[in-house]
Amino acid sequence: MTSSNWTQFKRFLNRANQWFRDTPDRALDQAYDAALKIRSLENEHFHGEAIGSSSDEYSDRVLSYFKSEVNKYLQIIQMRLAEFNTSRSILGISEQIDPAELNRKLRNPDDIDDRNYDRNQDADTIDIICEKLEFIDAVTNRYQKKPSPKQVPSPSKSLVKVEDLESRSLIPNQPENGLVSLPTKSKSILSSDIPISPPKAENNLKDNLQSENSGTSFLPRTLLRTVTRIKRELNPESEEQVIKDYRKSKVKTIIAIRFILILILVPLLTQQLSKNFVIGPLVDRFWVNENTPLFMNVDMEEEALMEIERYESRLKFEMMVGFIPELTPEELEERTQAKAIKIAEEYRSLSANSIKNIFADIISVFTFVLILSNNKAEVQVVKSFMGDIIYGLSDSAKAFILILLTDMFVGFHSPHGWEVILESVARHLGVAESRDFNFLFIATFPVILDAVFKYWIFRYLNRSSPSAVSTYKTMNE
Repeated sequence: MTSSNWTQFKRFLNRANQWFRDTPDRALDQAYDAALKIRSLENEHFHGEAIGSSSDEYSDRVLSYFKSEVNKYLQIIQMRLAEFNTSRSILGISEQIDPAELNRKLRNPDDIDDRNYDRNQDADTIDIICEKLEFIDAVTNRYQKKPSPKQVPSPSKSLVKVEDLESRSLIPNQPENGLVSLPTKSKSILSSDIPISPPKAENNLKDNLQSENSGTSFLPRTLLRTVTRIKRELNPESEEQVIKDYRKSKVKTIIAIRFILILILVPLLTQQLSKNFVIGPLVDRFWVNENTPLFMNVDMEEEALMEIERYESRLKFEMMVGFIPELTPEELEERTQAKAIKIAEEYRSLSANSIKNIFADIISVFTFVLILSNNKAEVQVVKSFMGDIIYGLSDSAKAFILILLTDMFVGFHSPHGWEVILESVARHLGVAESRDFNFLFIATFPVILDAVFKYWIFRYLNRSSPSAVSTYKTMNE
């Protein structure tokens, strides 16, 4: 190994060591940022109370969004605190000192002031860590059940043990406008004003948040929401809030439409480009040759034979009616043979095209799944956008769309459409069409789809819009 390579290797080891040393601070900062975001949501939307306590001010969909945000940030806090604990126990960050710096200080006894400065700096660091942990506990304790006396205390509180906290407070101040002012080392609370964070399953907060909203009130909840809406409209800042909501809706609409176009166009372009420029040349070079089978399945062979027979019959008919001069048997055989060679080349090309379609479709599906998995926030925006569109329609429009979809996919005439779809897919992939499979698919899949439609109507639409369900039943009768 040369000296330059050895120097680069040492630099790489130093950078890796420094990255491992910074792991506890990085994990704690990420947990602290998540706690700050929860506190910001509380101050801005719930008047400083726990998220979910002021349920009368928001609809169920908005409240569900806030709950999912809390779940996401609490999971981030839990994972980052576990990473903080593990990294400190493995690396021993609290007692690590740079070896080169230690040797320098041992060789230079005059650096006592530097050591005192380092001790003071370590004490300040411990104070900052403790205050961050205290703030994280203050935020997360609202959404966790209080442990019994026999349970072990919170791991974040047992990490560092100090007698007093005299450094400056890291808990953000709360100005008059309800926003949270963050320290300089923290990230911004919300990178955008739209709900693009993916809501996750409500497991750890489900019981706690639902218990706060399950209490019955003396007045109907709709009346309370109406009163709250009137108060909001009489508020001098209501116009500013309306403009802010409009901007959020506008940005959400732009993101949703753009992501829908990406979901449609990117897989299609990937399929065509990979088929024409990657898979196509490879198949033409390694697959298409004189020994390649002409037909991918029996159906293609039968179609080719029928086409040859029709061509020969047409030649004989044209000779009989005088459209073409009389042909000798040898000339008739030559024309039929030339046509057969041409048909064989066409079906060899169709077989190769089927193989290209299979691999190109696999790449296209993989691209589609990759886009969905890497853009979960945008997926949630699209779901929210589609939900707003569907639930924002009038009752008659909802009933019309339901009748149109059910009659198209699970109605009386739907089997003919499914047959066309299955035949097209089989021809696209070069697979032999199976009538038994088609009949079995048509007998089962539309039934399952009909059950899904009915369950959605009963489970969701019947709760959000009972009048639309009533209109649907009346129009369907």
